[in-house]
Amino acid sequence: MLIAQVIVELSLDRKFDYLIPEELSAAVRPGVRVEVPFGKSTRVGCVLSVSEVENFSGRFELKPVLAVKSNSPQLPEKLLQLGSWMADYYCCSYEQAVKALLPGAVRRAKSNRGKRRFALNDLAAADEFIRQNSSKKTAAKRIAVLQTLMQEDDLTADEIELRCGATASVIKGLLELELLVISSVDALKRRKHRKFAVAPDKPRTPTAEQQAALDGICQLLDHPEWDVRTGLLFGVTGSGKTEVYLQSIAHALKLGKSAIVLVPEISLTPQTVRRFRARFGDALAVLHSRLSDAERREEWQKIYNGQAQIAIGARSALFAPLANLGLIVVDEEHENSYKQAEAPRYSARDVAVMRGKIENAAVVLGSATPALETYYNALNGKYKLWKLEHRAEDSPLPEVRVVDLALAREHAKEHPGAGSTLFTPELISAIKSRLHCREQVILFLNRRGYARELACPEELCTWVAECPDCSKSYIYHRSRQMLSCGLCGRIVPAPVHCPVCNAEVLRTRGVGTERIEDIARRIFPHARIERMDSDTMRGADAHEITLEKFRRGELDILIGTQMIAKGLDFPNVTLVGVINADSGLNIPDIRASERTFQLLTQVAGRAGRGDKHGEVIIQTFSPYNDVIRYAVAQDFPAFYEYDAAVRQVLNYPPFGHLIALYARGENESEVSEVINAVFLKAKSFCHASVIAVEPAPAPLARVKGKYRYLATFRGEKISSVRRALRQMVLHEVWKNSVELYLDMDAQTLI
Repeated sequence: MLIAQVIVELSLDRKFDYLIPEELSAAVRPGVRVEVPFGKSTRVGCVLSVSEVENFSGRFELKPVLAVKSNSPQLPEKLLQLGSWMADYYCCSYEQAVKALLPGAVRRAKSNRGKRRFALNDLAAADEFIRQNSSKKTAAKRIAVLQTLMQEDDLTADEIELRCGATASVIKGLLELELLVISSVDALKRRKHRKFAVAPDKPRTPTAEQQAALDGICQLLDHPEWDVRTGLLFGVTGSGKTEVYLQSIAHALKLGKSAIVLVPEISLTPQTVRRFRARFGDALAVLHSRLSDAERREEWQKIYNGQAQIAIGARSALFAPLANLGLIVVDEEHENSYKQAEAPRYSARDVAVMRGKIENAAVVLGSATPALETYYNALNGKYKLWKLEHRAEDSPLPEVRVVDLALAREHAKEHPGAGSTLFTPELISAIKSRLHCREQVILFLNRRGYARELACPEELCTWVAECPDCSKSYIYHRSRQMLSCGLCGRIVPAPVHCPVCNAEVLRTRGVGTERIEDIARRIFPHARIERMDSDTMRGADAHEITLEKFRRGELDILIGTQMIAKGLDFPNVTLVGVINADSGLNIPDIRASERTFQLLTQVAGRAGRGDKHGEVIIQTFSPYNDVIRYAVAQDFPAFYEYDAAVRQVLNYPPFGHLIALYARGENESEVSEVINAVFLKAKSFCHASVIAVEPAPAPLARVKGKYRYLATFRGEKISSVRRALRQMVLHEVWKNSVELYLDMDAQTLI
């Protein structure tokens, strides 16, 4: 008899045996989705393996597979193998890991073509509705729909229900209030008509450094039998890493192989796609989270059917079902956005290395500021190392100046009108000079909103606008007179007076990109200015439209958060201003220095990428800080030695693995009780070299109404602890009111 091992769409971390009827024996294969009886119901599951046995000796009689989902594609066997490794290594259930391999739009296999799509009629009207009804429970679903559509371009009724649980009656009510409109044209067709023309492009003659890297990558492609299949392309900003990627992929295609290109930010995808489409035409498919279900399904099917040999996109593009995979490129491999925040909590960079190993493909990790783990592996021979130490065309690195914000603040007090505490005289003068020469400017601040906090100024009143469900102050948005929580997404109206003491004027603290835009428009009234952050980039095409305007020279100043800090290549940008370099430096996290160095180096690299000399002005209250000094010098090896010395003493990555054990729940005492019990049991599996840090409230102690506790384990050889924790978290019974989860190779402990 033939037996199929099946996982059902429940996070049970269990495989179930089912008998394969003779009439389905040809159709049931690993990777196929099937309908199976489960308890008193019918469930959809995925076949992990098929085996032939003479006699089945189980405790119960086997139930048969009922049907094969004929409209659902088959997952390749090597992807299933990757999913199994992810489930084990990242301590999640098999179901969660396999679910990540197949986009939800493909799993559901429903077509949205011809269905009505809904969009916001007017943003201001939507804001006003939220402001007036935020305290009414009866309006909660309507508000959820409006908030969802503030982040999406337009959605079908099915997509709205999936995202926020709102039924057709909620949508009907919003239509009657004229808060929503029906979009009569299918989004997929509409966006295709909006695509910008791309002129064909030819390969450029490589520099000596680029040629050496190309030769090394091509050798990996030509010799799949080699043991070391991963390499680090370590190149300064503007050194032509993308050209190396393009020519490496061309070599892979000549060998009849396919390729995956990962980029960390949605904002980078349009420009990357433009360059790759110019070189390879329609041989590529694009996968990222801003696509509608119909778009995602169409792009995925192009790959599955062999119509596309190159997959480009953010994290999930790693699981593209390409046949004969030859090359995986992870651009800006150091980026934190490659780490998934929910189960499976995988690192796309590390999973890319494992997929390369399983599929015998070459893996290229590219960065001007590599992750310390990656650079450590390259120095120790685990990865190959190729260096690009000079910019392409031999253009010089930009001149970097550091401006002391403390001195600038004193100068602003003594000379009112001569400057600003946010725009120093040096920065204002440099911007005016660049605008006079019709050159472009990028201003960077990694904080959105108008202010980070709204509070009462009265000395005896301690009121601060805080989210009731999270350990965090609300972000204040002045243009919309709204408060938003960066953790749970709650949006409420901003009060006019202090709700505690009724003070008439409220004080803002901290600064965000909205305030920078407001000041810039006053100082430079004739400049064409636009802001790029998660508040302004709501539509699915918003990134592409804004960057296209900037590329065509229709904007003079682009203000934004980290989405504009890396990967963008605009030759007419000659000045980059960092408003406050300290914003991420003092966060209580082991990677705070690394992230600050990376961000400053990357954003500085946006200047002077063409024929014109570039300039960078970094404003900071800590001009003599070592991290800022290394970033100004763009000296990554020196920074590595500086930061690695601290980590080695503490046994942090890259010198050991880091496991974070979290517990969360609505009752703090129960959360504390459970995590302490798990921690004590896990300690028995720790050997002498493993450092176990006892449970304590997490730095963000409360999120979405739930208390969070954290314990950590770190060490070089930690697999026995990981396996024990996986068993305890997934299979042992604790309190139902407390959720336990693990973050393997945690990127942050916030």
